[in-house]
Amino acid sequence: MSKTVQQDSQRIDALREQIRTLNYHYYVLDDPQASDPEYDRLMAELKALEDRHPALVTDDSPSQRVGGKAEEGFAEVVHAVPMLSLDNGFEEQDIADFDRRVRERLEGIDSVEYFCEPKLDGLAISIRYEKGRLVRAATRGDGRTGEDVTANVRTIKSVPLRLQGDGFPDVLEARGEVFISHAGFEAMNEQARRDGSKLFVNPRNAAAGSLRQLDSSLTAARPLEIYFYGVGEVSESLAERHSEMLDRMKSFGLRINPEVKLVEGAAGCLSYHADMASRRSSLAYDIDGVVYKVDRLDQQRELGFVSRAPRWAIAHKFPAQEETTVVRNVDFQVGRTGALTPVARLEPVFVGGVTVSNATLHNMDEIERLDVRVGDTVIIRRAGDVIPEVVKVVASRRPKTAKRVSMPTQCPVCASDVIREEGEAVARCTGGLVCAAQRKEALKHFASRKALDIEGLGDKLIEQFVDADLLHSPADIYRLRKHADTLKEWDGLGEKSVDKLLASIEKSRATTLPRFLFGLGIREVGEATAQQLALHFGSLDKLMSAEIENLVQVPDVGPIVASRIHDFFSESHNRSVIKDLVAALRWDDLDSVGDGPRPLEGLTFVITGTLDSMTRDEAKQQLQALGAKVTGSVSKKTDFLVAGEAAGSKLAKAESLGVPVLDEAGLKKKLAE
Repeated sequence: MSKTVQQDSQRIDALREQIRTLNYHYYVLDDPQASDPEYDRLMAELKALEDRHPALVTDDSPSQRVGGKAEEGFAEVVHAVPMLSLDNGFEEQDIADFDRRVRERLEGIDSVEYFCEPKLDGLAISIRYEKGRLVRAATRGDGRTGEDVTANVRTIKSVPLRLQGDGFPDVLEARGEVFISHAGFEAMNEQARRDGSKLFVNPRNAAAGSLRQLDSSLTAARPLEIYFYGVGEVSESLAERHSEMLDRMKSFGLRINPEVKLVEGAAGCLSYHADMASRRSSLAYDIDGVVYKVDRLDQQRELGFVSRAPRWAIAHKFPAQEETTVVRNVDFQVGRTGALTPVARLEPVFVGGVTVSNATLHNMDEIERLDVRVGDTVIIRRAGDVIPEVVKVVASRRPKTAKRVSMPTQCPVCASDVIREEGEAVARCTGGLVCAAQRKEALKHFASRKALDIEGLGDKLIEQFVDADLLHSPADIYRLRKHADTLKEWDGLGEKSVDKLLASIEKSRATTLPRFLFGLGIREVGEATAQQLALHFGSLDKLMSAEIENLVQVPDVGPIVASRIHDFFSESHNRSVIKDLVAALRWDDLDSVGDGPRPLEGLTFVITGTLDSMTRDEAKQQLQALGAKVTGSVSKKTDFLVAGEAAGSKLAKAESLGVPVLDEAGLKKKLAE
């Protein structure tokens, strides 16, 4: 054996051992130790070396397998038709080469029709139906032997327990992808936070872990879904084309992804890929690419298989949304309310189509939960336009020099003290408007659409004005006119832009008390709470002089929020800013209901449809003035639904729940009473 062959043989052995370890952690322990792209690179290197030295290929090599072994606790299932994996393409040239190979093997064919579908990031499953009844469900496993997860799969609501109609074959193995949507994943992790249990890393791992629960009642509580994409063993042919076969399966009650499409040639495939890539972040679930399949089944049979994959299909991967990198440092950013957010400074890595060098760590509790240290190798995730985040530390790669992260005792921007209130995950700078970071964020909030709605005064411009020492508080916005000549000389502004901005500022002087209160940025005072405060007290003066015992009488204001409001108005610098703003703004005070009768207190109303004599907002204000709570959705807790013309689905839901319904005349009578 030559020296080169010997070196390659040693590298092959090392790669096999490394991949087996990664497979064990990923498939058996549900504890990934590397990102998908890193795993793909290791597998690609192994395949390349084995292709170079066929004599070194062994049956137990990871390149000859699809995944991990069946987990202990589940019975084994031997697939009658193997569940093989797909070859991957990453560049447009890979797809052009795939199409060329297909046409060359199908002699005399100039163009091929391809069936395109999203490549869901979930867990492959095979579900066997006999005479229309679900009899067994199995995971892919190693492609030939999987795990019997029938009891768990039966709990998935989108899996029919019995096929509909009467045209299905006696035996049908329907194959699909089990997954968890973004909304379902967030709900699972939110519940886990409330329970104090371990959070899931990503929807794919959550789906895999849910299907491997030995107690199927636990699986039933998980929001699993499925899309079917093909068949295994069938007792009779369903169609002559893959697209027609899926149409038949859909008619049996099997769920098919609505994003599938039939295209012509490589150009059609690439167009589909570009479309799905542009809409990837708006989909309700994760996909990591698209799949192209030759549509005609006779052509699929003619093309056949290689040892591990069909020649008639390929997966066209997207740029990775998860990657592995190293934490070089951890800094702390200061937000509008003074909250300090730890940010990991990373070894730059290409993920989700962009180069990422920073990722959020949320708060110190999250740092402690993940046990992130400077020097750690971590897996980061980027989905759409969401800020990248660290999702896992690869503890096995931790260097001995890794340093723990601690919260600074002084603000990194203004050097004010940093405090962390008991029971809170967030630490805050005490500098208030003295802190330039808080000042910028407070001004952005004040000018935002739901607050003073100052059109044209965007984030970038506010940052420039603060840096130029033109803005120290929200009241300074209404003094910008005296700097008009200077601003017109700034790059990127000009006379028309400045005039338009100043006109927008002037327009914002006429506002409402709820908008003003929301714009002040008092902690935990959102739009709804600002509205309730304005309705309860009627005027700013009454609100500012209210004691905590008066504030807690406002609907949805508890002791903690009341304390936040009271403390805000007690601060002398806040009162000074408010005094300047009151001189610059105008609004109509509301009729105070704080001392008056609140006959509808404790009742919840929902308003839907079109009213003739008043707008829905006017009806809402009248109800709230009498103590009612007005929400946007109907539930068992709703006391009355006010239904105008074209009431729609809310009316139907109210009737199904037995919620009393008032028409406009009934509402007027209720208000008059």
